[in-house]
Amino acid sequence: MPAAPLPDAWSRRLAALDRARKETGRDRRIAEPSGLDFCSNDYLGLRRDPRLAEAAAWAARNHGTGAGAARLLRGTTPIHAELEAELAAWKGAEACLLFNTGYQANATLLPSLVRKGDAIFSDALNHASLVDGCRMAKVGGTSVHIYAHLDLADLDRQLAAWRATAPEGSLALVITDAIFSMDGDAADLPGLQGLCDRHGALLLADEAHASGLLGPDGAGLAALQGASPHLRMGTLGKALGSAGAFVCGEAPLIRHLLNTARGFIFSTALPPPVVAAALEGLRVSRAEPWRRARALTLAGRLRRALGQPDQPSAIVPVLLGAETDAVRIAEALQARGFDVRAVRPPTVPEGTSRLRLTTGAHQQDKDVDALITTLKELL
Repeated sequence: MPAAPLPDAWSRRLAALDRARKETGRDRRIAEPSGLDFCSNDYLGLRRDPRLAEAAAWAARNHGTGAGAARLLRGTTPIHAELEAELAAWKGAEACLLFNTGYQANATLLPSLVRKGDAIFSDALNHASLVDGCRMAKVGGTSVHIYAHLDLADLDRQLAAWRATAPEGSLALVITDAIFSMDGDAADLPGLQGLCDRHGALLLADEAHASGLLGPDGAGLAALQGASPHLRMGTLGKALGSAGAFVCGEAPLIRHLLNTARGFIFSTALPPPVVAAALEGLRVSRAEPWRRARALTLAGRLRRALGQPDQPSAIVPVLLGAETDAVRIAEALQARGFDVRAVRPPTVPEGTSRLRLTTGAHQQDKDVDALITTLKELL
């Protein structure tokens, strides 16, 4: 049977919202990928690697196409445990827990870690998943404090001010992107860790755009900078070429999340083929360091051509300011065969619309050079 007609009040509200989106030029549409990829997060070029495809096919034949249940019921296979063990060892952690997406991991672990009277301190430009995790934590009585982007002095002041009046037994959690997804800049994890040590706070670093790409063995920004955040979140659908996410840390923290993180407890587990592909992607990424070197070299080449300072990431933003300019130039690039997308508010702050370029091991020198030439013509 078809769905019932919407109530009149709902129809009017949705129509008004649709009109408002169209009037502001912010009506989103899903577009089929076409042209040379300069916008995905396939940093190591593993998404189409036949070794990952074969690993997924093997898992489907031997463990099924789906998990069939949540992890705490019947949804765990030997390869789930194997991937968690290898991820923990890779990150130098005691334990690891898989989640279905990076958004789910961040949004569900924050309210699981804090309670009424506690406080979260979040970088002003953290990913939306961390922002939404903060919103969920506030419902339970946790206070949320936003510190200026990358400003350790501001964070220090806010931590000290909160601690001076916090109820006895209250705890603090500092959260940050490791690599910020829209700007490609990096957090100072050793500096953050020092502040957290001084104030007795827990540090969570979201290494979604660093895992597999940065540091010794591709283990992330923390490994590159010599830092040891208490919790590290990473994703399996970017550099590692599959899907899903994970959180690594000391065993007591991971046991706590296993028992309290509602997004983990009440979700069907990642499908075995996805887990097997991620495991193979992890192994390939560690065995072939040329992939991360290639992605970072191309990003540096783009930045130099555009007159930008160096950053330890494969994300190269081209700030344009006006939404109309970002859309116009993105469409012109697409017409010339480059898959580049405009990023506009509310994804980024007002007045900072941009092109978000990314580089990967699968890209050719001639294509990067052609993109640079075309960008210079259009800008």
